[in-house]
Amino acid sequence: MMNTENFYRKLKGSGLLLMVLFFTISCEDFLEENPSTVIDSDYIYTTEEGLKSGVVSLYKFERDRYDASTEDFMGAVLMSSRSDLAFSRTGYTGLMGRYERGISPVDQGANFVSSLFWKHYYNIANKATAIINAAEVADVSEEVRNQVISEAKFFRAHSYFYLYRMFNNIYVTTETVTVDNAFDVVSDKSSEAEIFALINSDLNFAIDHLEWTDTFGRVTKGTAKHVKAKVAMWQGDWTEAKNQAISTIEEGPHSLVSSTADVFAGDRNNSESLFVIQSLDDLLGGGNTTMMNANYVTQYFQISGIEANIEQGGRGFSRVLPNLYLLNLLAEDPNDTRDDDTYFRLKYYYTSGDRIGEQVDNYEPITDLNNPSSTYQNYYKRMHPSCIKFAQEDDNPDSYLNRSNITVYRLAETYLIAAEAIMRSTGDPLPYINAVRTRAGADPVTTVDEQTILDERARELAFEGQRWFTLKRMGQDVIDFQITNYAGDGEYFPANLGSKDPRNNWQPHFINWPIAQRDLDLLGPGYPQNDGY
Repeated sequence: MMNTENFYRKLKGSGLLLMVLFFTISCEDFLEENPSTVIDSDYIYTTEEGLKSGVVSLYKFERDRYDASTEDFMGAVLMSSRSDLAFSRTGYTGLMGRYERGISPVDQGANFVSSLFWKHYYNIANKATAIINAAEVADVSEEVRNQVISEAKFFRAHSYFYLYRMFNNIYVTTETVTVDNAFDVVSDKSSEAEIFALINSDLNFAIDHLEWTDTFGRVTKGTAKHVKAKVAMWQGDWTEAKNQAISTIEEGPHSLVSSTADVFAGDRNNSESLFVIQSLDDLLGGGNTTMMNANYVTQYFQISGIEANIEQGGRGFSRVLPNLYLLNLLAEDPNDTRDDDTYFRLKYYYTSGDRIGEQVDNYEPITDLNNPSSTYQNYYKRMHPSCIKFAQEDDNPDSYLNRSNITVYRLAETYLIAAEAIMRSTGDPLPYINAVRTRAGADPVTTVDEQTILDERARELAFEGQRWFTLKRMGQDVIDFQITNYAGDGEYFPANLGSKDPRNNWQPHFINWPIAQRDLDLLGPGYPQNDGY
C-alpha cells in the first residue's frame, strides 16, 4: 500500500502517461525502432506497474471535472445550482441554474455540459474498460489483477451511473476502443436493463475484491457498497439498497464523526468519508486550484470593516446560495448545529474598526415583494448566507482560487439511504435518520415518510451534488413540485429579475439533460435525443 504523498505523485504521472499513450498508440506501427525510454502499450497494458499506473490515472481523470476552469469552475458546482435548494444568482452557472441555458441541444450551456459531463464520463469509462480488458489477460499475479480490475470497474460503473442519471439515453459497452473500431458509429441507446446489468456487475466485482481500508483517496469496499445502494434505489430494489447501506454502516470501519463541525474539518480524512477527491498544495500531482468554494460564498468582505477570512467562508463571489426553503428547513430546530458555522454561514462579523466583533447588519433581505427594501440587492451579494462546506483551513482568504479536498460520498448519506430503503421496504428507519439528526443536535423524529427523507437530505447533504439526482429518482411529480415551488427563493424571488425565476422557467422534460447536438452528430443518425428537445 503506497503512502498518501506517493499516491499524489503517481496521480499526476499516471494521468500524463495514459493520456500520451491514448494519443500515440495508433502511431506505434509506423515506428521502425523504439528507444528503451519510450513507454508503449506493452508497458501500460501488460506489466504490473503499467496497469497500476493506469488505475491511478483514473483518479486524475475523475478530478478533471472539478479542476476544469470552464465558466468559473462550473463543472464543480453545476449540479448544486439546479436544485430546489439553491438561489443561482449570477454568472453562467446562474443562467444554467435558472433554466435559461442548458435547455437546448444547441445552446452554449449544452456544449459546456457536453465537455464537463458527457465526454468526461465517457472518457473515464473508456479508459477503465481498456484497463479491465488488458488486466484480464495480463501476466500478473491474481492479487494484482483483482485489485486493478476492481478499481477500474468501480470507475466504469460510477461513470455510467452518472451519465444515466443525467442523460437517460446513454449507451454502455465493455469493448476496448482501438484503432480499428474507433470510428464505429453507435446507432442506438442501451436499454435500461443493459445499463443496470453492467453497472451492477462491475460494482459486485469491486465489492468482492476491494478491501475496507486503503490509502486515503482510493476507493474501498465501502465506497462501492455505498454506490451499489444508490444504484439499487434507482432500480426500486429497496431490499438491496437497505442491505448494502446497513453493511457499510455496520461491517466496515466507517462511523459518523462526533459533530457537524468535524465533518468538513481538515483534509476530510475522517471516519465518515467514503470517497474524497484529492488535492494537495505544493506537491506534484496535487491538482489544480479551483473556485468551488468561491461560488458558494458571498462578497461579505466588500463591506467596510470586515476582511475575508476562512472562518467566515473565505473569498467568494456569490454565485450559488442556499435559498429560503433550505434555510427555513435548517431553522426548524433551534438546536440544529448545521445552520451556522459548520455547513453554512448565516451571520457575518466585523473584523476591524469601531464595531469589531459585532454582527454585520448593513443590508435588509426581501420580506415583502410589494415593498422590498432598498438594499436587498446588496444583501444577496454581501450578506446572504453561504455554504462553507468547501472552505478548508489552509485556504488563502485573499484568493478566489484554492486547492482543497472535496468530499463526494460520506456515511451520513449512507444512513439516510438506509432510512429511506427501510421506510420503503421493511424494518425501522428511525435509528438511521435519527443518528444523523442527533449528531447535529436536532431532536429525533418519531415518524418517517418520503417528505421526511427529502427534508433531512436537504439539511445534511445540500450543495454536495446529490440533490438533483434525489429529486429525479423520486419521480416526475416530486421534481416538478419541488422546483416549481422552491427553486430560487420561492415566493421571495426578487421581482426585478422577472423571467429569471427558475420556478417559472422549469419544464417537466428538463428532468433529463439535453444531449448536445455536437455529440449526437458523432452518433448514428437514429440515436435518440431525450424527449422534449
